[in-house]
Amino acid sequence: MAVTQQLVRVPDAQLAACRRSVEELDRLCSFELTPRADHLDLDWAPAPLLRACELASGSEYLVALRRSLDGDAEVNPAYRHYAGAIWEHPVSALEGPAVLHVAGTLRGLVPDTVLASLPIDGWEALGQSTGAMADPRGYVARHFAALLDFYEEAARRRLAVVMWWD
Repeated sequence: MAVTQQLVRVPDAQLAACRRSVEELDRLCSFELTPRADHLDLDWAPAPLLRACELASGSEYLVALRRSLDGDAEVNPAYRHYAGAIWEHPVSALEGPAVLHVAGTLRGLVPDTVLASLPIDGWEALGQSTGAMADPRGYVARHFAALLDFYEEAARRRLAVVMWWD
């Protein structure tokens, strides 16, 4: 089974319920609580996205991108011991105000600048030993655009974001 990064946009009340109940958090991580349109599957893109940003931009953007992928705090530490949870990757989140800040900062990160910094061939420069394609630009471009759009919509709707590896 492949383990990929998942993100979901949720109202603050739903995030609070997940903080109180591992059962509720499990339902969220099982894709039962929110519409499919509020989910984003980032595949294995986080490491290449971070490396591309590191190659192309300043630390302010790298910090915002890292927060967008890692969150600020674990949602419910008890979930690590829940049946079926991936304990090596805790479920974390960004509260609504943090989502606004991250989305606002990422807005200044120009995708063309990031993509121009990428090597045409080889994943090694992105911290990957192998890749599914010869040219990482298309892969990174798709996932970068999806991440930016995802956060823009979360900020517009004043939603929190929960992230985990599944």
